[in-house]
Amino acid sequence: MSDSITLFLTGDVMTGRGIDQILPHPSDPTLHEGYVKDARVYVALAEEASGPIPRPVSPRYIWGDILEVVQRMGPDLRVINLETSITQSDDCWRGKEVHYRMHPENIGVLTTAKIDLCVLANNHVLDWGYTGLKETLETLRKAGIKTAGAGMDLKEAQRPAIIEIEGRGKVIVFSFGSTTSGIPLEWAASDKSPGVNLLPSYSEEILERIGEEVRWVKEKGDIVVASIHWGGNWGYSIPLREIDFAHRLIDEAAVDLIHGHSSHHVKGFEVYKGKLILYGCGDFLNDYEGIGGYASYRADLGLIYLPRLDPSTGKLLRLEMVPTRIRSLRVNLTTQEERVWLTHLLNREGERFGVRVMLTERYVISLH
Repeated sequence: MSDSITLFLTGDVMTGRGIDQILPHPSDPTLHEGYVKDARVYVALAEEASGPIPRPVSPRYIWGDILEVVQRMGPDLRVINLETSITQSDDCWRGKEVHYRMHPENIGVLTTAKIDLCVLANNHVLDWGYTGLKETLETLRKAGIKTAGAGMDLKEAQRPAIIEIEGRGKVIVFSFGSTTSGIPLEWAASDKSPGVNLLPSYSEEILERIGEEVRWVKEKGDIVVASIHWGGNWGYSIPLREIDFAHRLIDEAAVDLIHGHSSHHVKGFEVYKGKLILYGCGDFLNDYEGIGGYASYRADLGLIYLPRLDPSTGKLLRLEMVPTRIRSLRVNLTTQEERVWLTHLLNREGERFGVRVMLTERYVISLH
């Protein structure tokens, strides 16, 4: 449909640590983790699992063979949850176990994929302190990539990203981070300090505030996305409080799509009153390859979500998903077995929501 708008949405994108080390401008590999003190260890673990990885790689390398498929599907707006500070800062957040950092000169990994917007209200954007946050925002801005969910004060952190889709209206993206995802309370932005747009709870007061913010900017024909970093890393269960909050964002705050992330693996999704709710998009790119544990979740498998929306109503017209797999520190297209596994997973977890999907072609799972 010529008047529709198609979004490209992924879960967590972690371009720091091991991935940063194989790029043309690796950061200082020193880590402050309990067991691993050098980011190059994560490269070695991936090589043990999947074979040699060339160094340095081009910025395009990490996107594997998916960019041509995505280009063919023609999204109007590309949105990722960037869980990496883009900085040369050495001011790591003390007491935090993991710190993701990518060198600013590696920004080509995002521009190569034509990323339009990075949502930043997550539990890694401040890994390298307020200095790291400032440089992250500046680097993305210079690269022409919009941001939402973090800022040098509360006003900037709460400000949505507004993207004009020529001839079809605007997409307005709010980014929120819940404390349930592990974001420290002290990371909350305030009138006087930098930080993230934190959701301390899913209370009535918070819901009313979001509704006021949406009504302030939303005009007829606009699509509003609430991108929320929430919940734990593992497990398919979706808390009732998250379901209720998502429903009320649609019913009471005029939100048209919920883009949920934080879980390391794909979770179920729902179509509520014609509006798409993604409860957990899974990790899209990370450096966990070769690390044992949680194998049954197959966290190396992910999805690119490509919802097509009607701007006049915000309702979902069509949903296609491109299955992906992390291997050799890059995103790859999947095998038939992996696509079937993801299809079964989505149908199993979607049963409670009345959702059914089908494998429609080599690259695509579609909502049935």
